This record gives sequence, structure tokens and C-alpha cells, in this order.
Amino acid sequence: MNICVYGASSNSIDKSYIEANEKLGKLLGEQGHTVVYGGGAGGMMGAVARGARSVDGNVIGISPKFFIVDGSLYDNCTEFIYTETMRERKKLLEEKSDAFIISPGGVGTLDEFFEIFTLKQLSRHDKPIAIYNVNNFYNELINMMEKAINEHFMTEKNRNLYFISNNPQEIIDYITNYVPEETSLSDLKDVK
Repeated sequence: MNICVYGASSNSIDKSYIEANEKLGKLLGEQGHTVVYGGGAGGMMGAVARGARSVDGNVIGISPKFFIVDGSLYDNCTEFIYTETMRERKKLLEEKSDAFIISPGGVGTLDEFFEIFTLKQLSRHDKPIAIYNVNNFYNELINMMEKAINEHFMTEKNRNLYFISNNPQEIIDYITNYVPEETSLSDLKDVK
């Protein structure tokens, strides 16, 4: 499978996050999956790519050309696709991927998560989405999603649109065993 991994590009984050994404990348590579990601050399992005490449796994990097500065892109991808814009990058990440893993990240990662989640909610795709909750990084996000459900901004069926774990093998197992649920737009959007 082609599995997209979103995540931070920052090198200033705690080493435990980097190690977690390297482990994820290594497991994906060992199990024959291709990592599809934003092409960065640093942070969570670079870690997942290095992990996959450490076991000769395939890595597809996708990045706008304007990031070709000061070694910010990982130069050991098995394939690299350059785009003109961030919008093109996000579109290709979606199109080239069979599943999505959201590892810890900042505003860019949150943007990518909410877009891919919204598209699934709107039945524009039925691919698995997993939140890699390293060091409980996403606990507040999970609480916010629960509040949105509890206060009827989203229906309860939205909980089934993503999976949460801090265990990389559990995430891979979820993705590889994923069977889409039959849902309608009205089930997810509370349209009456």
C-alpha cells in the first residue's frame, strides 16, 4: 500500500518524536508499504523517510519547488515529485495514497488532517485515517472532537472515520485490515 504520513518538519522537537516516526517508517518499509509524504528532510517528515529507507523501503516525496533550499528536502527518496503550489502537493498526497497517518505536527499537519477528514466525511474518499498519538500529543485534539460530537456539531458516526493509537504496529494493522463502513452523508453531517 501507499501510505501517506503527515507530520512536523521542525528539528527542534523532542527526540522521542523523531524516534517514534523513524520506527513507524521502518515498520512500513519492512512490511512492504510505500511511504508517501511531504518530502522534508527534518522533523517527523525526515524521520519517517529515513526509517523506511533504512530497510530499503520505497519513499515518495512530494514538495513544491520553492522548498528546494538549504537541504530542507530529503534527497534519498526513491521518487520525488515537484509541484508549483502547496495545493498541488496536498492533492497529489491524497491521490497517490491508499491510507493516511497523522503523526505529531503543527498547523500544516492539522490542516492536512482536517482536509482529509472532511473529504472522508463528505464521502469523497473511503481511505483509512489513523492518528499516531505519540506522547499523547493529540489528546487535546481528541477531546475537542469529542466535544464537537457531544455538543452536536458532528454526529457520533464521525468517530468511526479515524483510528487513534500510540502504537505504530496497531496503526499499520488497522490500515491493512481496514474495511470501509457504509455511511451516508446525512449520517455524518446530521442533514435532515
